[in-house]
Amino acid sequence: MQTLLLPDAVAVAAADVTPRTQPQPRRVSVSMARAPRRESDPKKRVVVTGMGVVSVFGNDAGAFYDRLLAGESGAGHIDRFDPAGFTTRFAAQIRGFSSEGHIDGESDRRLDDCQRYALVAARKALESAGLALGSTAMDNIDLERAGVVVGSGIGGVKEFAAGVESLVTKGPSEVSPFTVPLAIPNMASALVAIDAGIGFLGPNYSVSAAGATGSHCIHSAADQIRLGRADVMLAGGAEAAIAPVALGGLAALGALSRRNADPETASRPWDRDRDGFVLGEGAGVLVMESLEHAMRRGAPVLVEYLGGAASCDAYHVTNPSPDGYAASLCIKRSLEDAGVAPEEVNYINANATSSRAGDLAELKALKQVFKDTSLIKMNATKSMIGHCLGAAGGLEAIATIKAITTGWVHPTINQFNPDPAVDRFDTVRDVKQRHYVNVGISNSFGFGGHNSVVVFAPFKR
Repeated sequence: MQTLLLPDAVAVAAADVTPRTQPQPRRVSVSMARAPRRESDPKKRVVVTGMGVVSVFGNDAGAFYDRLLAGESGAGHIDRFDPAGFTTRFAAQIRGFSSEGHIDGESDRRLDDCQRYALVAARKALESAGLALGSTAMDNIDLERAGVVVGSGIGGVKEFAAGVESLVTKGPSEVSPFTVPLAIPNMASALVAIDAGIGFLGPNYSVSAAGATGSHCIHSAADQIRLGRADVMLAGGAEAAIAPVALGGLAALGALSRRNADPETASRPWDRDRDGFVLGEGAGVLVMESLEHAMRRGAPVLVEYLGGAASCDAYHVTNPSPDGYAASLCIKRSLEDAGVAPEEVNYINANATSSRAGDLAELKALKQVFKDTSLIKMNATKSMIGHCLGAAGGLEAIATIKAITTGWVHPTINQFNPDPAVDRFDTVRDVKQRHYVNVGISNSFGFGGHNSVVVFAPFKR
């Protein structure tokens, strides 16, 4: 029987070495020759009408994308706690976060940052969709057909760590009754619905799939609309893992960059000298609606969600399958779900974490799907905001949507010495580029071999 977590699993993950006893899954040919037609039923067509962010670049989606276009790095030395003694002492840490006007004082003091980020991003998304709390449009929403799928890869890690510390130092009677409720990953989704003035009564759950979480939630929420179970959904991810226990655990895995002397250049996807990812945090939430519902209320349609898919490497706890097969399967299935041929895709927001094995595996997957890459622009949002774990898919979906709506694709920074494996792709090196996006995909792959891909395109009636 295969052992998933051996004592030397840390060394395996750190060295990106293929485990010796991994079984080889059966490979099946997947044809994309006959992609189905795109959905035409307005009840099943899904559109994005609002976006909300909490990020290292602030809480405004426009400002967030402007700083991505400028090629800024959000990485810097950690000052939230003393990182002395850690092998990695920097992150893409949010500074000066304020929930004023979005969360009441008592809740703001009590909640873990993971839930605070989710609540603010959800409120921002609703406002941008013309559904501000107390507005006539919001009052007209059928709450029984409105839901939330907002996930987290870890949940309230700081709240849980505080509970453990109280248990160890003060005893069981001093553990907070909020320790478990605010630690579990589903609580962000629950609290968004509970939030005064929102009260969505429809489908509500959380997907927790490491770095693929946010994309999984978007895909899952869209399916609720397609299946006729909801008219409007809030979807995305949130994470606040810049805390001692998470930083220490990821550092022990060898997953994090150790460029402590130069944090701004540490996240360098597709660079030969990449040495791991930069830990980030934040939240990205979309308002998704059926086209029929959006048109009926005169909503501002940003883009159309065409489809999505999920798969699993079934290979290793932390390392991706080096052949990229399952990731390529996910991409192919997402295009099938979207009714899109590979030739129609001309923009890829890559997973591209800056890990040695992960970047190569994704490139292999992409090459299995896209035979002609001459018209494709591909970039890595993580080169600037780091890896936001469960929030990554939501934030990167927003970057994809902004590429579509602005006609500009942001650069990938820190590509000083490009890996030869990326030679077939224009990775928008260092400087933003003008680009009309016909169809864009956003890849999210996470620990455990979880893969998720979502597909967006300009909205056309």
